[in-house]
Amino acid sequence: MSPTPPLFSLPEARTRFTKSTREALNIKNIKPLLSTFSQVPGSENEKKCTLDQAFRGVLEEEIINHSSCENVLAIISLAIGGVTEGICTASTPFVLLGDVLDCLPLDQCDTIFTFVEKNVATWKSNTFYSAGKNYLLRMCNDLLRRLSKSQNTVFCGRIQLFLARLFPLSEKSGLNLQSQFNLENVTVFNTNEQESTLGQKHTEDREEGMDVEEGEMGDEEAPTTCSIPIDYNLYRKFWSLQDYFRNPVQCYEKISWKTFLKYSEEVLAVFKSYKLDDTQASRKKMEELKTGGEHVYFAKFLTSEKLMDLQLSDSNFRRHILLQYLILFQYLKGQVKFKSSNYVLTDEQSLWIEDTTKSVYQLLSENPPDGERFSKMVEHILNTEENWNSWKNEGCPSFVKESVCFVHHRTSDTKPTRIIRKRTAPEDFLGKGPSKKILMGNEELTRLWNLCPDNMEACKSETREYMPTLEEFFEEAIEQADPENMVENEYKAVNNSNYGWRALRLLARRSPHFFQPTNQQFKSLPEYLENMVIKLAKELPPPSEEIKTGEDEDEEDNDALLKENESPDVRRDKPVTEEQIEVFANKLGEQWKILAPYLEMKDSEIRQIECDSEDMKMRAKQLLVAWQDQEGVHATPENLINALNKSGLSDLAESLTNDNETNS
Repeated sequence: MSPTPPLFSLPEARTRFTKSTREALNIKNIKPLLSTFSQVPGSENEKKCTLDQAFRGVLEEEIINHSSCENVLAIISLAIGGVTEGICTASTPFVLLGDVLDCLPLDQCDTIFTFVEKNVATWKSNTFYSAGKNYLLRMCNDLLRRLSKSQNTVFCGRIQLFLARLFPLSEKSGLNLQSQFNLENVTVFNTNEQESTLGQKHTEDREEGMDVEEGEMGDEEAPTTCSIPIDYNLYRKFWSLQDYFRNPVQCYEKISWKTFLKYSEEVLAVFKSYKLDDTQASRKKMEELKTGGEHVYFAKFLTSEKLMDLQLSDSNFRRHILLQYLILFQYLKGQVKFKSSNYVLTDEQSLWIEDTTKSVYQLLSENPPDGERFSKMVEHILNTEENWNSWKNEGCPSFVKESVCFVHHRTSDTKPTRIIRKRTAPEDFLGKGPSKKILMGNEELTRLWNLCPDNMEACKSETREYMPTLEEFFEEAIEQADPENMVENEYKAVNNSNYGWRALRLLARRSPHFFQPTNQQFKSLPEYLENMVIKLAKELPPPSEEIKTGEDEDEEDNDALLKENESPDVRRDKPVTEEQIEVFANKLGEQWKILAPYLEMKDSEIRQIECDSEDMKMRAKQLLVAWQDQEGVHATPENLINALNKSGLSDLAESLTNDNETNS
């Protein structure tokens, strides 16, 4: 009987792993941990979880003992090696990093984050990325909340750049998909004119040695006098523009736009009238280069009234303001997917923005140093930004394209890809067997499917034409509409809702009257159908009778004799038939619009005919049908011939006369 394996003991395993972690930390090698992991009894998951706790315990002791950042980073490096060797969970290094950044002060967090930046390739590998991306994102967001945007500007920028390198370009969490603005970025300035010191003379104060705020003026450099009179109104209008740059949506409001327009014109006029000296700016830049000075950029504007004249003399400050204008104009003119449909510029606003954009670029090119070069660079960057806007409007599709596998491509290193062929279906199933039947798996389905071998021919079969003709369907309604039959309204077919619904569908498919515009107002469907039945009764031939008596035959012969003896003038007085309209519409074609005014058609009716159809013959037919509805019994060939002659279409008038005499 074999001895039972020892059971897993959490306290014992944690003690051994903690001891091994200390040894590995001293020699900066993971081998002691690998040896202990193989010796400790228990399942792999149990040992991994225990080693994770050991790492956190050792790290906690190092932080409490105020150890150096090197020891802390060494523990995290051991955890990374443990993940690679498969002895701890993939999320352990990220948990340790989160603990460290939560416990250490900001100056030491800078050192820890440098380690995080250097290992970005490790975090993006398949082993770590899926397990740690959410930990890293949460860790960076927690760190950004602790940092000051004005005092730790560089550190905040490093975190943003790290996230940009870590996540792919199409990562949704890093994209401002809805084009939201940072409305919390409020620029605070003096809004009380009574407390303003602008316009007052400070000569006496300067002589008495008034203290100068740190960062406002240099120790040795005296303030330069500004040739532009700066008062409180200019100060207030200048800094009020920052609210429009913060929230550009205000520009779509009528009152806000007028305020923005007024303030902008005054500020830009100041920039135009007070231009900087290129030699002075170049000399200042050369002194900075000699002393090794660096440009310092602040996340917030300094809005002290004492700095106003100095700011107007600073070329970098002017570039900031002018660039804000260009970014604002690009948003107002651009197509943004999530922009409200109400946010539309008027023609006057668009023209002003276009002219002002040219003025801003001109001011940038005149602003020293290297104004022309800087202006072209900004224009190029903003043009490139249009491509990013289009990409966001399309839903941010991934830039990674799937690799294309060529089935027949073969190289010496790779084996040819096997082509998978589907198993052929049996002949009986495809209808190629002795019975030539296609088996559908069910007797009834097989019978129905094989009624016709060709499915397309079966669909075109005349037996599938279930739509009745107008004569067949409306025969009963026409008889009931005849006053001689004395049918009461409540018993007429047009009052049946089921009959009315089918009648509308049939009229839409077979009758040109259905789409013909009319000025008549119908209160109900039966009233409309009653009107349509009366029109159809005039056009359709009388219902045929199966059995004719001798008297009926005599009457027909008499009618034929009367018709033969009828003069052409009498024939022309009869209303035109549907057949005559059909034939003449084909001849009229594109010339229908010439004839329309002479048939007393209004311009609105002509436009309606043009909108209803693009086919010229159909337009001509609709014109004639509308004229027939309008004239009623007076819609005769004679009147139509007169209208043709008046419109200059004498050839068509002669043709219609000949056709009328031939048919008669």
